[in-house]
Amino acid sequence: MSWQPSNDPVLGDPVLGDPMSCDALDLVIVPRTRDLGDGFVVRRALPHGKRQMVGPFIFFDHFGPVQFMSGKGMDVRPHPHIGLATVTYLFDGSIMHRDSEGNVCEIQPGAMNLMTAGRGIAHSERTPDAQRASGQQMLGLQSWIALPAGSEEIAPSFQHYGAGDLPMISERDFTARVIAGSAFGITSPVSMVSPWFYTEVTAVAGASVPLDPDHEERAIYVVDGEVEIANERYEGPRLLIFRPGDRITVKTLKPTRMMFLGGDALEGPRHIWWNFVSSSKERIEQAKQDWKTGRFAVVPQEHEFIPLPE
Repeated sequence: MSWQPSNDPVLGDPVLGDPMSCDALDLVIVPRTRDLGDGFVVRRALPHGKRQMVGPFIFFDHFGPVQFMSGKGMDVRPHPHIGLATVTYLFDGSIMHRDSEGNVCEIQPGAMNLMTAGRGIAHSERTPDAQRASGQQMLGLQSWIALPAGSEEIAPSFQHYGAGDLPMISERDFTARVIAGSAFGITSPVSMVSPWFYTEVTAVAGASVPLDPDHEERAIYVVDGEVEIANERYEGPRLLIFRPGDRITVKTLKPTRMMFLGGDALEGPRHIWWNFVSSSKERIEQAKQDWKTGRFAVVPQEHEFIPLPE
């Protein structure tokens, strides 16, 4: 998606007064809220002034819940990406994805939609016709995965796995869907160019959920509900970032939905401008000119686009 309203890097607000007595907890981020119009609310957790990435996750938006009335919907016109992969994950609602590689796919709740931009791709995201006619509620997450050195200019590609294609575990008091990478001893079929993981966990009140200590960088995004870690309480929405190596047990105080995420740290920081991510400022300048002058491939069935921000 193209959520950034300006051409300035989004650094996020300062950390807002959360207790830090858990030694394994490195940072607590309260996502800042933006209303993009028509009641469409976005909560942005990454990038942040104190933390650019968790593993390769460089952008993390939580959108909704929003209720679109009959005849209304989301219309993100064609826009470009380089140097990243986008993950759109829905809890509620549907989005029609179209991209310049010719992929057309309706994203539904629980599905994994991974678009790898590499050297460049354009895409649009709109409410499907049937849902636009009847109206729909939407709630979901948009994440960007920065690509590692040596893979930033790979060919663009697209993967889609329905909810039923992703492995799940069901314990007495929680369920987990492994969207990407490995967690809870099971592995997603999604192909990746660097090691990272992404898992949805849904738990009843009173559950104890372990966070795998094997990943180099780890975080939990509490979508809704409330958790307790080392006798400290955290309500959603919060991004909790942990130090490596420690064993973490998350206790839920209310019915809770959360995302476990992270992976191997990249070899260095990234520059981010609008929808472009790169280890090179010069490459971002090139991407700006490529979009401005129409050198990106067009998205079939689309006749408009988002202009380069000035």
